[in-house]
Amino acid sequence: MRKLRILILSWRGPKHPLSGGAEIATLEHAKKWVSQGNTVTLFTSYFKGADTEEFFNGIKIIRRGDDAFGVKIAAFFWYLFNRDFKFDLVVDEFHGIPFFTPLYVRTKKLAFIHEVAKEVWWLNTWPKPFNYIPAIFGTLFEPLIFKFLYRNIRFMTVSESTKKDLVNWGISSSKIKVVHNGVNTMSVKSRREKKKTLIYLGALARDKGIEDAIKVFGFVNRKDPECQFWVVGHGSKNYLNEMKILCRKLRIESKVRFLGFVDNKTKFKLLSRSHILLNPSVREGWGLVNIEANSVGTPVVGYDVSGVRDSVINDKTGLLCESGNYEELAVNVIKLFNDINLYNKMSREALLWSRKFTWEKSTNESLDLIKNLVL
Repeated sequence: MRKLRILILSWRGPKHPLSGGAEIATLEHAKKWVSQGNTVTLFTSYFKGADTEEFFNGIKIIRRGDDAFGVKIAAFFWYLFNRDFKFDLVVDEFHGIPFFTPLYVRTKKLAFIHEVAKEVWWLNTWPKPFNYIPAIFGTLFEPLIFKFLYRNIRFMTVSESTKKDLVNWGISSSKIKVVHNGVNTMSVKSRREKKKTLIYLGALARDKGIEDAIKVFGFVNRKDPECQFWVVGHGSKNYLNEMKILCRKLRIESKVRFLGFVDNKTKFKLLSRSHILLNPSVREGWGLVNIEANSVGTPVVGYDVSGVRDSVINDKTGLLCESGNYEELAVNVIKLFNDINLYNKMSREALLWSRKFTWEKSTNESLDLIKNLVL
């Protein structure tokens, strides 16, 4: 069978300090494609200290431009004028803004998307009043991009929630393949903390709900002063300072530990020692952290939003509530803390649920998809 030459266009890539679940998924799929004899090139953004070109897990990485608009512009000029050979397939990744490949790529294309942005546009980090620029333009133009530019392109996504959003914006259901993310688990020997422990795992950003997470803990702490909260993830220095100020206002600064970015082994140790993962994200594609927590028997309490409702089975592997209602979120945390029978049942269900998701299964599905698309 003919081997494929595949180009992936993504805003962030391996080793990027702000990479997350979407970048983990991209790497896992690319590694699988390479293992089957295909050639994979990943064109992504540059970050300070990175190599502009390198091979990583058999994948050729090319880094140009910043991760907002620069990488899109750089990809356009590189593809038209500087690439060394033709590709059989170009994978166009969406992260709010796609690479607009239907305008200049004539070979086969696959759009890869975790989630649409929608309300996330309004949570951008631009200073006021300039923050209204991406908020208004993003909200207006995002659905039009799908309806008019990508309606004839095949899509791969990670959840039924995102598929539903795509269909609502004009993409035919027959053109969308749902491939759930797998999970890289790690065996750790750790006992739960003696203190009731909440953990937040993710970027420190408004759309990930860290502010609500801190308010939830403030509420829970008033009911149970012996609990503690671990915040794991990176964010800008200014925003981190804002979160610490919020903790002081709520008088919980001594109970909250900001642990920053941690390695994989430490991450799973922390998850296994915690009692509950708190996920108040506004929107997710899938919610990989939920499955990671489940893999060590840790239930999730979060908002009933796209992605989270796909990776968390309400009343089985966790508890979900109305988005934005942090007090109800806190009530659910207290409910799990205080009902040991319910907690143990959810812990067992979470562990069983997590075992349904493997990268072997996911990457086999994506491999079949690209073969059917190109060959």
